[in-house]
Amino acid sequence: MAALWLARASSQMARRAARRHPSLRRPSRHGGAPASPWLLGPAAQPPVLGSPPLPAAERAFRRGFCSVRSFAGESSAAAASDEEEPEKGFAGGDQQALDFPGGKVSLVAEMNFLPESHGERISCYRVLDDDGRTISGSRFQEVSKEVALKMYSEMVTLQIMDNIFYEAQRQGRISFYLTSNGEEAINIASAAALSADDIVLPQYREPGVLLWRGFTLQEFANQCFGNNMDYGKGRQMPIHYGSNRLNYFTVSSPIATQLPQAVGAAYSLKMDKKDACAITYFGDGGTSEGDFHAALNFAAVMEAPVIFFCRNNGWAISTPTTEQFRSDGVVVRGQAYGIRGIRVDGNDALAVYSAVHAAREMAITEGRPILVEALTYRVGHHSTSDDSTKYRPVDEIEHWRTARDPISRYRKWVQGNDWWSDSEESELRNRVRKELLQAIQVAERMPKPPVSELFTDVYDQIPSNLQEQEQLLRDTIMKHPADYPTDVPV
Repeated sequence: MAALWLARASSQMARRAARRHPSLRRPSRHGGAPASPWLLGPAAQPPVLGSPPLPAAERAFRRGFCSVRSFAGESSAAAASDEEEPEKGFAGGDQQALDFPGGKVSLVAEMNFLPESHGERISCYRVLDDDGRTISGSRFQEVSKEVALKMYSEMVTLQIMDNIFYEAQRQGRISFYLTSNGEEAINIASAAALSADDIVLPQYREPGVLLWRGFTLQEFANQCFGNNMDYGKGRQMPIHYGSNRLNYFTVSSPIATQLPQAVGAAYSLKMDKKDACAITYFGDGGTSEGDFHAALNFAAVMEAPVIFFCRNNGWAISTPTTEQFRSDGVVVRGQAYGIRGIRVDGNDALAVYSAVHAAREMAITEGRPILVEALTYRVGHHSTSDDSTKYRPVDEIEHWRTARDPISRYRKWVQGNDWWSDSEESELRNRVRKELLQAIQVAERMPKPPVSELFTDVYDQIPSNLQEQEQLLRDTIMKHPADYPTDVPV
């Protein structure tokens, strides 16, 4: 009986579609091939390479016919206006929906496959144009003169810090470094929109967030040089910063592991009824890790107040986004997990600030995760171990370095408000450069942590196997002293 009912219903739906769209009517018995039951359109033949594109009306019709109408979002009036005649075999009311866990699901007789994309790409929120002028009609969170100038000052400081530490690595003074060139607005503007109580779980290209919170240039230098004032006691690579005082979790090299951890941290804030959220940063390459998907689903189900901030800078080392995913970037993935999201111009400081400010408010007051995708570009090499000119054109890098520079754009807006001058610019850059060079000199002269620190801070009482390893290391150093650095106390 069920099969008969479904067959009748399918036939009735097909007749209705044919009356609305003559192109769907089956050909007469005297000629023509029957329409394929799998294609939701008149053409049964597969497309031929090089063939002319379908007319716009036909493409629009096919897209529309493949769409799935939402049961919850469609009003009864709209549904009634769409009816031409009552369906035989369909009862009215709730019998046309399946009462399934999670909500009612509309039942239809048509075989509809969801399209692989929305057709048009998700729009990108922007406040400032390339000349630093606010776009007419744009809505954004107002910033005071004090906050605006601090944002600009910290963006410049981050840029100078990156350039000097990068050169220090090239001189052999530190072992490794990576920059945030081109992503200064993401770092500083997102940090400015947070509160000091919000917990930050970074990837590795967000030192500006720490800079905004009060991490000094001397503290940055201590970590990069791994001296005995480094909070990590020299155990980590350079740029793996961390600060308990500033609610900034220590950077971890493995990609995306911080995402599910951020959800747990956010849920703890929710349980404690804190007026705070967690934010975690990651790149476009991190969205290919399983931890990304686990974290989004975890956050959505637990309704954790966490902001997922994706820096989509076009490249995961040498892998472009075109080889990373087929979806429209990252923001669309939030919908699959029931997470609200926004795409923002990552080189627009005001847009980033406004988006994160609104995301934080929603995350805390509504108890929900938010996904932010910032479109930007990694102007520098991935790290000092990389030469990006081997896999991307130099003119592309130069275009983003000059025409799309976030610092220059934001400076034009600040100066347009008469808040900044060329003399102040020169004074700022000279002062920061002087302070950083001095911090490097101090950090270089400081002693290194002793060898014993390699085995501490994990167990309350060091177990016997680690004691044996420590003694073996000491014996090896004594036997081959030329193979070990002389500035590390044994």
